[in-house]
Amino acid sequence: MAEITAKMVGDLRAATGLGMMECKKALVEAEGDLAKAEEILRIKSGNKASKMAGRVAAEGIIGSCIEGGVGALVEVNCETDFVAKDPTFLALAAAAAKAVVVANPADVEALSAVEIDGVSVEEIRKAAIAKLGENMTIRRFVRYSTEGTIATYLHGAKIGVIVDLNGDEALGRDVAMHIAASKPICVSKDQVPAETLEQERKIYTAQAAESGKPADIVAKMVEGRVNKFLAEVTLVGQPFVKNPDVTVEKLLAEKSAKVNAFAMLVVGEGIEKAVVDYAAEVAAAAKL
Repeated sequence: MAEITAKMVGDLRAATGLGMMECKKALVEAEGDLAKAEEILRIKSGNKASKMAGRVAAEGIIGSCIEGGVGALVEVNCETDFVAKDPTFLALAAAAAKAVVVANPADVEALSAVEIDGVSVEEIRKAAIAKLGENMTIRRFVRYSTEGTIATYLHGAKIGVIVDLNGDEALGRDVAMHIAASKPICVSKDQVPAETLEQERKIYTAQAAESGKPADIVAKMVEGRVNKFLAEVTLVGQPFVKNPDVTVEKLLAEKSAKVNAFAMLVVGEGIEKAVVDYAAEVAAAAKL
């Protein structure tokens, strides 16, 4: 039997929002397997909590650039929010985004070598570090090239969305804003990963089976839950954030438009920043 630690219980509580004792019992039943314990809690409680997401901790911004039918988002990180607002750091993010658009680099390493006005992105990064005294990294980027329209939306420079669509730019921005707010995982239900759908179906089947209803009713209950899930996680199935009376699918149909692809970047997503317990440090120092 695996040891159930306080941290494991805390992580499960953060992922599910359920009570400490419920989480501890689930971990005991799952023999310390966090993913299995979360599944057990979802089956028993109907909790809609998603898989554990990494805590957003790193600072920085999402830079963007659109030139013609090409657009890009890039995540550039630093150590403090103060530096994230500095003009020198903002210039680094802008240069990186433009370099992605003009050079179409294969990865971050290739991006660093791209030159903008005769100066490489890596040289711009090192100069910014020397000036501001913080470490800075270019973490990731996304680039779209299309014969249609590219639209972007930045929410406080911490969330960036880029959309490739057949439609006008104003509609594209509205759709990008919707994505930032509602966080769909893909455009339509045929793009939902098979393993994701299978996992949800498994959970819904276990929940419905506990109702004690006949098998045919259970099957209908499961299909209903699956269809609801697909509507919740797909862009076209969601109620449009600016007018919940219509779905995004209906909005696009009214405009004779189509979303080909989208991507969203959130600053620091999946990065854990160490939390310093200054009180504990002072107490420890006092004992020396």
